[in-house]
Amino acid sequence: MRSILAAIALAVVLASLGLTRNDKKAGSDEELIAHIEQETLDGLLKGDLTPFERYFADTLTITDQDGMVSDKATLLKEVKSGDLKFESSKLDDMKVQVYGNAAVATYSSTDKGTYKGKDISGRSRWTDVFVKRNGQWQLVAGHGSRINQ
Repeated sequence: MRSILAAIALAVVLASLGLTRNDKKAGSDEELIAHIEQETLDGLLKGDLTPFERYFADTLTITDQDGMVSDKATLLKEVKSGDLKFESSKLDDMKVQVYGNAAVATYSSTDKGTYKGKDISGRSRWTDVFVKRNGQWQLVAGHGSRINQ
């Protein structure tokens, strides 16, 4: 399960936009989703599960670079237990496209971390899918691919 949560920080580089919560109306939906990606990444780096609980749909499905599929409960458990831990992660080349109540975020990440003690550091390309439910953006699916060095 390689850098699976980096996507969710998938999540991004645009934290300086000044947006602080999903329920604020400041900025565009594109900016808001980029902020959600960054807020989630910041939570991952701090071991803070609050952004995951706020922005991950209960039906979330993440497919990592090894083809492993995880859900919200599994991801929360792995971060909380320390099985999945990141020392650093940087998101680049963020692009967000909104289609009504759905949006797609694509970006790359450069990660330094471990999964169950195994080094999972490297670069990846991510695609995250969001749905707006009751006025709130939620991550419903994500997929990562390793970028060969």
